[in-house]
Amino acid sequence: MEKKEFHAESKRLLEMMINSIYTKKEVFLRELISNASDAIDKIYYKSLTDDSLSFNKDDYYITITPNKDDRTLTISDTGIGMTKEELESNLGTIAKSGSLAFKKENEIKDGFDIIGQFGVGFYAAFMVAKKVTVLSKSLNSDDAYKWESSGIDGYTIEKSEKNNVGTDIILTLKENTDQDNYDEFLEEWRIKEIVKKYSDFIRYPIKMEVTKRKPKEEDSNEYVDYKEVETLNSMVPIWKKNKSELKDEDYENFYNEKHFGFDKPLKHLHIKVDGTIRYDAILYIPEMAPFNFYTTDYEKGLELYSNGVLIMEKCADLLPDHFSFVKGLVDSPDLSLNISREMLQQDRQLKVIAKNIKNKIKRELLNLLKNEREKYEKFYDAFGRVLKYGVYNDFGAHKEDLQDLIMFYSSKERKLVTLDEYVSRMPEEQKYIYYATGDSIERIEKLPQTELVADKGFEILYFTEDVDEFAIKMLMKYKDKEFKSVSDRNLGIESSDEKQQIEDEEKENKGLFEHMAKVLENKVKKVIASNRLKTHPVCLSTEGDITIEMEKVLNAMPNNQGVKADKVLEINTNHEVFQALKNAYINDKEKLELYTKLLFNQALLIEGLPIEDPVEFTNDMCKVMV
Repeated sequence: MEKKEFHAESKRLLEMMINSIYTKKEVFLRELISNASDAIDKIYYKSLTDDSLSFNKDDYYITITPNKDDRTLTISDTGIGMTKEELESNLGTIAKSGSLAFKKENEIKDGFDIIGQFGVGFYAAFMVAKKVTVLSKSLNSDDAYKWESSGIDGYTIEKSEKNNVGTDIILTLKENTDQDNYDEFLEEWRIKEIVKKYSDFIRYPIKMEVTKRKPKEEDSNEYVDYKEVETLNSMVPIWKKNKSELKDEDYENFYNEKHFGFDKPLKHLHIKVDGTIRYDAILYIPEMAPFNFYTTDYEKGLELYSNGVLIMEKCADLLPDHFSFVKGLVDSPDLSLNISREMLQQDRQLKVIAKNIKNKIKRELLNLLKNEREKYEKFYDAFGRVLKYGVYNDFGAHKEDLQDLIMFYSSKERKLVTLDEYVSRMPEEQKYIYYATGDSIERIEKLPQTELVADKGFEILYFTEDVDEFAIKMLMKYKDKEFKSVSDRNLGIESSDEKQQIEDEEKENKGLFEHMAKVLENKVKKVIASNRLKTHPVCLSTEGDITIEMEKVLNAMPNNQGVKADKVLEINTNHEVFQALKNAYINDKEKLELYTKLLFNQALLIEGLPIEDPVEFTNDMCKVMV
């Protein structure tokens, strides 16, 4: 029997495929099952135009047969089969696609589609097999033929015997090594696992004889093993069903089956798009964040299918980072896959799908916010941080998409509010959206800097997370209203009389403030009379873009660059402490220096900033006491 050589370029290609194209050896089974499904599809298409053919779906299936004694794995189908010429043409030349040619020759309709777009998937078998035997009988021939190859050195084709139309692919597995245990592909549990993972939604039954146990006799504690043929795949994916057929419970069960999370999803989206690019998707908005969600270990992405066959477990390109919490899958017949069917050749289709999905998620979240506020707040408690980071990320490129979804705690409402709700309540005379930053709501409520804004009756948003102020700085304004920190040097709410009073006090006490500023040289930019303090003696405000809270966040990062805000020490001239400062300035400069350092450290503590020298601070406290 003559051994034929693969085409010259095919030898190198086969070598590359076995060694590098596929990332996981287990995908060989996905490829062979997909090819078997294609072979059955081809009979279906022929039956549409050939009256002599009838297509009874029950007659068409795929069978997997492991044989541990011979160390062989057989994948059989009842599909169209191959003639001698087709065996040579489709299997003798790598990247020759019988499916693609068939697809071009036959009009695709009735919701069926050929999975295989490349003939190379068959050669994935050589990742696990030292010898591959293909026994096939074509629908168009009375003879059966056997194709056999042990790899790149070539193949043989000879006449053979086969009763039924279809194809058997028999893999003689490689010997086990220290690195690879090929026997695992003969284990029932492993085959089931691979089929469930990659080929669960192949439209034809994938059958295998499995071992089961039953009592030897009634009421007996002894069990015996028996064999039973079992269908391993679900066949009809939930996303291909009409929405009207499905209940919330069906979507929840699917969420649990796919192990998308241990929680119950807050919302699901079932998307069907028939346009230039066709796809189906089921997306879930989880109730709780995964334990590693806010760590570098978390991997975002949706499962990506092509015609019901899993291509990627986590396709990150389908979700923007700010919607990385979304779980689910996308199935499209229009993806351009590379020869391993594992990566996309071009991302145009993916970009269109991703853009559509992003808009659908945003719309669903806005609906949740509007119609199911309690649910949205539960979602926001888990994932609000990533939305706010999305506003800041990529230099604010996504802020328009996210500004209506973010919420902050309100000083007036005593609960989370949206920016739209805040602006809609603003008095006519209020120019800015005011906010205060701190570690907690309780600490912010005690901040001296909030007194003037609160006294004017204006609402304050409380920022308690490190990302909040960075996000707002990137947002800059909302509905033409700028954001203003209560610690900002100029709050824009002082009356002309109040401004004049402050100017007069600063002129009158210029020497005192300059002396205090000299004591605090390199620690504060200046010392001034405060117009914002009512009951507290002192506070810090800032000038410039860097606020005190931003300084704390930036300096807590691993690449601490010693960023400092331009601090201003504000003194309440109506507080009795100010009188003590004036007396010390006139009578005891040493005491003034002591008071100045104490007040500065007091202001630092109020802001949650560290004191430079705690020992000196405690000594200063003792000096005042004695």
